[in-house]
Amino acid sequence: MIRDRNIVCVASSWFDHPTSKHHVMRRLAADNHVLWVNFHGSRRPALSRSDTGLILRRLRRIWAGPQSVQPRLDVLSPLVIPLPELRPARRLNAWLLARRVRAALRQLPSRPVQIWLFTPDVPELLAHLPAERIVYYCVDDFAAFSGFNTALMEQLEARTLAAADVVITTSARLYEERRTRHPAVHFVPHGVDFEHFAAAPTWPRTRLPADVGHLPHPIFGYMGLISDYVDLDLLAAAARARPAWTFVLLGDVRCRTDAVVGLPNVHLLGGRPYEALPAYCAAFDVGLIPFRMNRLVRAVNPIKLREYLAAGLPVVSAPMGEVVRYAPAVQTAARLPTFLTACERALELAADGRPADRQALVRDEGWDRRVAELADLVMGTRGAPAKPAAAPALATAAR
Repeated sequence: MIRDRNIVCVASSWFDHPTSKHHVMRRLAADNHVLWVNFHGSRRPALSRSDTGLILRRLRRIWAGPQSVQPRLDVLSPLVIPLPELRPARRLNAWLLARRVRAALRQLPSRPVQIWLFTPDVPELLAHLPAERIVYYCVDDFAAFSGFNTALMEQLEARTLAAADVVITTSARLYEERRTRHPAVHFVPHGVDFEHFAAAPTWPRTRLPADVGHLPHPIFGYMGLISDYVDLDLLAAAARARPAWTFVLLGDVRCRTDAVVGLPNVHLLGGRPYEALPAYCAAFDVGLIPFRMNRLVRAVNPIKLREYLAAGLPVVSAPMGEVVRYAPAVQTAARLPTFLTACERALELAADGRPADRQALVRDEGWDRRVAELADLVMGTRGAPAKPAAAPALATAAR
């Protein structure tokens, strides 16, 4: 258990759609004080409408100052210079971050400090902030993100690994690629907010969201950021091949969507509050994870997989390693012919009237259990590295 600590969490924006870092820090804030530091210096902004909007939102948050978002969880939005290739800019960012963090820590009771890094590219910060524990929580192959300097990100991650006391990885691929580079690398898969999504199968049809309640079935739904790793070309081809199917995409858009704009059976609805997602899942027949199989995606363990299953939905996904273990509740495909076949098989599963079988696959993977496991690993660091967890029992899904 982690108790009575001041935890500095360096991550992307708190105000983005909830991901693993949000779930972990919300729970750690029950017994500790969390300072969440919004860090936006990983890539140079592009000359685009999307990045211009992001910059304006970030400037407003910097101007607003620290925000308390729940008891014992405060969000800091320091000014940083997004020029990661320039060493002086990185050093200045580290100084600016440390200055803001130290000022915030002075307002809290004097307690041991832990630093949890959800980004690998701020090793300079660690020299400015002494800590009881440094945790590198690796959720992605960051060097593979579009717009990031791959070689630089790999160099900075190596320095972060060298400085960390414990390394948490969320997929077997991330674990395998880092376990020989640090003596305490552990594989802890994502959890799921099970009770939240488990309401979907019994959601009253009269209370479905208005923007999906009128759409014709079957509905194939996607929840999450719409970025360049989402295969919109595949979805467009499927929509044309099956005009009677409806495709709904929920999430903020961070890429061009020309491939699907104008198709009558594809609906880009934008982001929706986390609290509303079970109602949307209740309208879906199948959950989608239509990612492009590239370096980034091969290391992904998508949280939405467990959210769909907790909602009782069958899933059609790109064939990522962390996904195939849940077959046959999850059907996999990467190209149009197999994608259409996978969707048809998923519809057969959706018609079986047994969502509880799919829910059972993730019922014991809640975030409370995951955070308890993380706490034991962090407070017992430098122990033997953990082996990747065994695949879950899938017998119920095959019945």
